[in-house]
Amino acid sequence: MTDQTIIAVASIATAGFTMVLGAMGAASGESRVATAAMDALARQPDEASSITRTLFVSLAMVESTAIFCLVIALIVLFANPFTAKG
Repeated sequence: MTDQTIIAVASIATAGFTMVLGAMGAASGESRVATAAMDALARQPDEASSITRTLFVSLAMVESTAIFCLVIALIVLFANPFTAKG
């Protein structure tokens, strides 16, 4: 195995691990946000529009962590200076 092969394998493993953690974290966060929103809607149905608006903003913020993990994984895979041929 050459150094480039080892670095390529490490990059692929790191990208996969990053995506796993990002997806698990986002799923956990989104489920907690949805649970809290449903509880709030059950307690105060008159505030449904305000709760729903806050829910969607919160879900977008939580989902952004998964998107950041995707970007990091893509950078590790495709913009890695150590795996360049030459």
